[in-house]
Amino acid sequence: MLSDVTAEELMSFLNLDTRPDIKGQATEYILGLSGNRDGCRFLQTKPDLIKALVTLTTDPSIAIVKDCYHTLINLSADETMHRLLVKNPDFLPMLFKNILDPGYMFADRICTILTNLSRHMKTCKEVFKAMQEQGISLAQIVEIFCTEDYNKQASLHYLGPLLSNLTQLPETRQFILDKDRCVVQRLLPYTQYEASTIRRGGVIGTLRNCCFDHVHHEWLLGEAVDILPFLLLPLAGPEELSEEENEGLPVDLQYLPEDKKREEDPDIRKMLIETLILLTATKVGRQILKTKNVYAIMREFHNWEKEPHVVAACEKLIQALIGDEPEPGMENLLEVEIPNDVEVKLKDMEAKELEQLEKDKEDLLNPDKAQHCAGIVRMM
Repeated sequence: MLSDVTAEELMSFLNLDTRPDIKGQATEYILGLSGNRDGCRFLQTKPDLIKALVTLTTDPSIAIVKDCYHTLINLSADETMHRLLVKNPDFLPMLFKNILDPGYMFADRICTILTNLSRHMKTCKEVFKAMQEQGISLAQIVEIFCTEDYNKQASLHYLGPLLSNLTQLPETRQFILDKDRCVVQRLLPYTQYEASTIRRGGVIGTLRNCCFDHVHHEWLLGEAVDILPFLLLPLAGPEELSEEENEGLPVDLQYLPEDKKREEDPDIRKMLIETLILLTATKVGRQILKTKNVYAIMREFHNWEKEPHVVAACEKLIQALIGDEPEPGMENLLEVEIPNDVEVKLKDMEAKELEQLEKDKEDLLNPDKAQHCAGIVRMM
């Protein structure tokens, strides 16, 4: 790793007035450092280097700006770097200013950085605060997301996972679930957006998070939103159902063609099922899903699905659909108090899951392994 003296020398090259060839070699070298754990840890001790990279995102050289953004993506994929990045007073304002520019060619990279930074609650709050301080509303983000070709040089697909991450916050869920804004209705068609798994998964993650607010279940399932067909259709296949079963389904699910295909991404299939499970947590939700014959679709899906973690989620949903109603006082499963002994067991399970997550994170930081998953992006 670099010595402090070498780091200072490198720092001297990272300014707008340096010769482009020398500056380009410096940013390329730092990009290489950011591609592995040790390099990220070293850069964590050099906040001035990171500050210089933020400044160089305004460099005239496209190659240098690209290196800077790729480095910032890699750094933002490392959770231990989040606090350092958001503490830089120029960093988040720069990102939000440029994301609004319909001609900014690096907007996709900005979306990726913001998605990485907003994965965890603490820095998600910082991202949301910076948005507000820059006078950028959630309405603007949704408008940009729903406007095809808003930026002709960037797809902006990663605004989907960004919205999903922001729905960790009650303020975002409240905005999306506002009955007068029709935000949910605008997002629903993207559950079947074929051009991008990222955008599709981001919207479904957003809907899933919003379904934790159980007071809105009846509205979401009612005529004003009618969320159920948008969640079920990607899970439905070409299997022939009986006339009675078809008649009980929502109209969009009835008599599907022989070439009907299911959602290809297993993680998205699981999120769709998890959203349906959340809707069965309330009595009114369970009654509607049972009345709409959701079981028939999920029965065929269960016979088709091969991924164990998706099968497990499907079985949980089916149990909620065909099982006995909970005892009085437990109709709303999102409000049930958990006994102390059960809570202790759940915490033990959570600790094991966190341990597994740490192992998964090590894999993500290994440049020889996959560098891309929903909500966590690194670039080499």
